[in-house]
Amino acid sequence: MAAQSVWMHIGAGSFHRAHQAWYLHKLIEQGDDSWTIALGNVRDDARDLLERLAAQNGEYMLETVSPQGDRRYEKITSVRKVLKWDSEISELVKQGASEETRVIAFTVTEGGYYLTPEHELDSEQADIQADLKGEIRTLYGALTRILKQRMAEGGAPVTLLNCDNLRHNGERFRHGFLSFLKAKEETALYAWVSRQTTSPNTMVDRITPRPTADVAERVKAATGMADRAPVMGESFIQWVIEDDFIAGRPALEKAGVELVDSVLPWEEAKIRILNATHSCIAWAGTLAGLSYIDESTREPAIRQMAWDYVSQDVIPSLTPGTLDLAQYRDVVLARFSNPYIKDTNQRVAADGLSKIPGMVTPTLIACYARGHEPRASAVLPALFFLFLRRWAQGQLPYEYQDGVMQPALMAALFASPDPLKAFTANEALFGELAHQPSFHALMKRTVARLEEWVEETTGQPLTA
Repeated sequence: MAAQSVWMHIGAGSFHRAHQAWYLHKLIEQGDDSWTIALGNVRDDARDLLERLAAQNGEYMLETVSPQGDRRYEKITSVRKVLKWDSEISELVKQGASEETRVIAFTVTEGGYYLTPEHELDSEQADIQADLKGEIRTLYGALTRILKQRMAEGGAPVTLLNCDNLRHNGERFRHGFLSFLKAKEETALYAWVSRQTTSPNTMVDRITPRPTADVAERVKAATGMADRAPVMGESFIQWVIEDDFIAGRPALEKAGVELVDSVLPWEEAKIRILNATHSCIAWAGTLAGLSYIDESTREPAIRQMAWDYVSQDVIPSLTPGTLDLAQYRDVVLARFSNPYIKDTNQRVAADGLSKIPGMVTPTLIACYARGHEPRASAVLPALFFLFLRRWAQGQLPYEYQDGVMQPALMAALFASPDPLKAFTANEALFGELAHQPSFHALMKRTVARLEEWVEETTGQPLTA
């Protein structure tokens, strides 16, 4: 048997277990057992899950469901080591320092990179400040602890691999991490990371809602396994990676991964068409009194908002290439309409303060640059403004989670004489458009139109 190599993954949530772990499992199914996963978490919010996984030797059932309702069940066997959490992340450090670990991958939210709109490290964030002083609240603090130990033990090269929705994720993570090391005055580690690691850009895709109790019930009925850590996702899956691994990699192409020189065409299409549209539907659905993405997508007015945004503004803003963008739009909306996924608006609505500048503002700017008023794209930040106003009024039907939100500052914005003007003038959200009168006027018209739509849809006035 080939020498064992370890893929250590930081982030024990559903997405990794339904996506990357599935691909490595498919290789194992083909008889290639040379790579296995060690799974852990930086924070203690997944401690119970990790304990349940450990009790099952890392094995769990993955349920996938197609838009037609066809369900499949697979026992995922690629997670061979579950790393127990403690405040010093000692098992992550030990595994990450081991020479057998050749890839350290991670899944975090957009806000988890703590970057400014200019893609620089936001060192004023409280979590970054804490980690600069030696704590472990962020990915940067965790990797500093892990790689410092790896360097001390001989420093074998290792690939640092993003598995998330940040645009240019490998490049931007790497710049943020090196900036963190520089601010922390970790001179030797900075030099080592620069020489002995690579950070390929990636594009990942599979809708994976938070598992509900009925997933375990269906797994038990279908397979007989009393699984305490099942996960479910849609049948669609995709993974595109720049082939820039410094210490070897699994034969991922044999499991359907696309290894390419540049992920840019896939990345731009996915972030602008899929991710931004997903958030649009979640914010609109919430305002319309709906709970799930599928029912929100099937609401004709909301589906039209998403269609218009992609068709009128996004597709003309992207360089034509090998991807059929109109077909991709149609596939995305069909996936979002899947009535069997039951992905919540709450999950998808999260982290809007990072999603607007990362996923929407580039299209707004591109439209103005070619002399086109982005009426369809303006719907997205206008929906998010109305969504945040409900948050400020305490009228959201669920708790809103946003990694970069400063609640006191946001509450003050909505208590100001002209909240929309303050929101639209926010450079962190809108960059150069924050100072553009035509954009302010467009946002004012769009918000007024959407207020009327919400009132017509719900029968309730959207109070200012």
